[in-house]
Amino acid sequence: MPIPEDVTGEEIDKDVRQELLSLPKTLAEDVAKNLVMVAKLLDEDPEKAYGYSRVALRLASRVAAVREAAGFAAYAVGKYSEALAEFRAARRMTGSVELWPVMADCERGLGRPEKALAMAGEPEVHKLDKAGQVEMRLVAAGARRDMGQADAAVVTLQSPELASSAVHPWTARMRYAYADALLEVGREEDAREWFARALEADQGGTTDASDRLAALDGVEFTDALDESDESADGADGSSDGGSDDSEGARDDEGPAQD
Repeated sequence: MPIPEDVTGEEIDKDVRQELLSLPKTLAEDVAKNLVMVAKLLDEDPEKAYGYSRVALRLASRVAAVREAAGFAAYAVGKYSEALAEFRAARRMTGSVELWPVMADCERGLGRPEKALAMAGEPEVHKLDKAGQVEMRLVAAGARRDMGQADAAVVTLQSPELASSAVHPWTARMRYAYADALLEVGREEDAREWFARALEADQGGTTDASDRLAALDGVEFTDALDESDESADGADGSSDGGSDDSEGARDDEGPAQD
């Protein structure tokens, strides 16, 4: 796959660069460039990111960072079995537990929430840092909901991290998941409060908490441009053959995960 000329490979994390020192120089540069493309495209174009990850994997499958990147790229396009295999390989190579939560979420993606829940109770969880433990709690709550245990999901998310007023990178997502779980068990007022708290903490726009709040308040969004066009059509009597081709302006699809 083509690599843009402005991508040098030097953009990668220094720890990854250190791993690539085991490869011949030219090969290491090629792998680094592909890993940069994976990182750049993972959110905006996961299919392309997946393609670059496969190239990196073909070039250097014995490098843990490559296996991890391939795992995240597969995860992003819903290839959960493949992602899980790559994460397991990376874990074998490094001995690290940091991938444990996303491995458990792959089990959810594969329709095995019971397995994800079992992983939440394994000793590996105690070795995770605070962010990793929060991720594991989110996965466990999602697994409960997958199993139809909505009340248990609410309880799972109740924790010191949720109650804290401090804002961390994971705070908005945790509050959002809690609000969503509350809504599922019919506690609409409490859910509204927690969607609002999620919005307060969501500095990077990682959730659609504002849309969820608006929906609870009965607010409907319309496209002002479309309304203007319709008014203009009505004023001059023109139409597109009398058919109604309008589409909804609002995307109600929420996050893929809890």
